[in-house]
Amino acid sequence: MLIENSDEPYAEEIARAVMGEIKRGREVATTTRLYEMIDRALAFIPEEERKEAVKKSCQRTFQALRIDVNSEFEVLYEFLDKLPGVLKPGGRAAILTFHSGEDRIVKKSFKEMYRAGLYSQVATDVIRPTAEERRMNSRAHSTKMRWAVKA
Repeated sequence: MLIENSDEPYAEEIARAVMGEIKRGREVATTTRLYEMIDRALAFIPEEERKEAVKKSCQRTFQALRIDVNSEFEVLYEFLDKLPGVLKPGGRAAILTFHSGEDRIVKKSFKEMYRAGLYSQVATDVIRPTAEERRMNSRAHSTKMRWAVKA
């Protein structure tokens, strides 16, 4: 789950640490506890880089948990599967993604449905926010937009 949902470079180390704690009978009942486990799992990182690495790893780990708990990828698959059925011929769909996993799913779906003749056009490249957009909205930095036109 962590490897698939997070793009976490230290996913294996974190997963081993968490599973080790669980096997020892120690609960992972709080975010603080999970943070401590991640911090210990990344003890091999040099001290000057460690604080930032742990922070980013925690963010990616919590994101992976949210994606899994909310079945976000499954919901996205279902949405993309139904999308051609609700668009009129020539209708356009634009999808914003905020995570590389989401983007891979959208890209693959659009490509497959284009090949199947459901879409007459699909974005070949993603559209990314401009520097001005990122300056005005820092959350936009990871956003990608893909589009498709119903055949």
